[in-house]
Amino acid sequence: MSRTRTALLAAMALVAGATGTAFAVDPDGIGTAAVPCTVDYKVQNQWNTGFTAAVTITNNSAAKSSWSLKWSYAGNQKVTSGWNAKISQSGADVTVANESYNAQLATGGSVSFGFQGSYSGSNAIPATFTLDGVTCNVDSGGPGGPTDPPDPGGPANRVNNPYDGAKVYVNPEWSANAAAEPGGSRIANQPTGVWLDRIAAINGAGGKMGLRAHLDEALRQKGSGELVVQLVIYNLPGRDCAALASNGELKPDEIGRYKTEYIDPIKAILADSKYSSLRIVTTVEIDSLPNLVTNTGSRPTATPQCDVMKANGNYIKGVGYALNKLGDVPNVYNYVDAGHHGWIGWDDNFAPSATLFKEAASAEGATVNDVHGFITNTANYSALKEDHFSINDNVAGKSVRESNWVDWNRYVDELSFAQAFRNQLVSVGFNSGIGMLIDTSRNGWGGTARPTGPGAQTTVDTYVDGGRYDRRINPGNWCNQSGAGLGERPQASPAAGIDAYVWMKPPGESDGASKEIPNPEGKGFDRMCDPTYEGNPRNGNNPSGALPDAPLSGHWFSAQFRQLMQNAYPPLP
Repeated sequence: MSRTRTALLAAMALVAGATGTAFAVDPDGIGTAAVPCTVDYKVQNQWNTGFTAAVTITNNSAAKSSWSLKWSYAGNQKVTSGWNAKISQSGADVTVANESYNAQLATGGSVSFGFQGSYSGSNAIPATFTLDGVTCNVDSGGPGGPTDPPDPGGPANRVNNPYDGAKVYVNPEWSANAAAEPGGSRIANQPTGVWLDRIAAINGAGGKMGLRAHLDEALRQKGSGELVVQLVIYNLPGRDCAALASNGELKPDEIGRYKTEYIDPIKAILADSKYSSLRIVTTVEIDSLPNLVTNTGSRPTATPQCDVMKANGNYIKGVGYALNKLGDVPNVYNYVDAGHHGWIGWDDNFAPSATLFKEAASAEGATVNDVHGFITNTANYSALKEDHFSINDNVAGKSVRESNWVDWNRYVDELSFAQAFRNQLVSVGFNSGIGMLIDTSRNGWGGTARPTGPGAQTTVDTYVDGGRYDRRINPGNWCNQSGAGLGERPQASPAAGIDAYVWMKPPGESDGASKEIPNPEGKGFDRMCDPTYEGNPRNGNNPSGALPDAPLSGHWFSAQFRQLMQNAYPPLP
């Protein structure tokens, strides 16, 4: 289901609000003949001096081989950058022209673009839009007559940002574990993701709550307001081909079981009308697609398992199938996992990853309209914002990019990466309204080791290493990292293009065992979870930086939880 189309349908009520007004007329063609064109203008995110907006044009007149949209601002808004269109501004007047790849606009067809702008005072929505000189959103009195309202149910209920104006589900099982730790009550009521990491988890395994039990509890927590439930869809065949600690129960060729025993039952539960009032956010298959970019072929980081998954196509098929089926449920919002800046921030990974994600979102009946957004840093440790150095700094005749830590990456922190990668995703064909989530559950890096200023400018390495918040030995280290802390608390619309900061990985749940532990969950032993391990090409052959005495992935790790509280940033009260 298209995020843009949903906005169009919902906008037909012509409701004004603090985050913007949408103008639209029934896109299903009921009574639209008299309206030559419709425009859906939505302010997605707004902060003190700026905002981002998504615009969708629907053409109800003769097909066009090119188009130009115009509007005027009543205030001092200025367009500062845009995507999927050529945008210019003269005074208050804005002109938007097509790119070469979206010039064709068929009768009944739509096109979308987005932009970032600045403002002060009020940020009023433009009153009038013209497409090639014809006023949109106005009934010309022709044969179409008045428009019908949208159906009250179904996909029209999907909102632009599910986190806006909503509470987020608190998992009572995680909350109990957190509250049982000394000082844990300070964060025990924070919302975290519910991980469906094997087939048995759907109905409940090992005495834990199943999916229906969580959704029933969510209804209880919801009350009369809006509530988001966060689910992690995580059980691909040959799962996590480069990290044995999170291998799964399905073999590389068991795509059929993934579809019929895992995704189909989840969809059946989510589609139950009993849960239609919930906003259900899915994080779709973390760590899968980026592995096909960075850990295959002739690269030194390649693994045989990832080569198998690239060859058989089951990561692509599985993600596509999940997006297709779950995207059919009107109150489900799919966010695809997009790694993190220390994984795909390099030039040879950045654009290829976006292209691969588009391929997956077009597989097994899925389309980009089944993708509401993307999530970065899931279960990882990349700092949200590095304040003491930037990618543009030069020290002792060298660029920050030449430092051992940055190692020619284009990004030094997760916020800048997520915002840039969002634009890249839109450029390859994802809807301009997509939003990003950032997992901040373990990227605070506070405590006594947190730098308060830049490092010494002796060399580029002393400058970066002395000033960076992220205290890992290498950005490729991912397992139970020593020194990590809780990051920003979950919050909606914290920055441009970001739908929310979330704790998708429940703090205190292990990334993997420090030593081999036989188990019925299909989880292997990865040396990256062994504190004595000296590394591999995927972490620059550096020590793992892992905490000792860790249990299996997903199991409660008390020592880690206490460390995360101690090193929280912002600090805990």
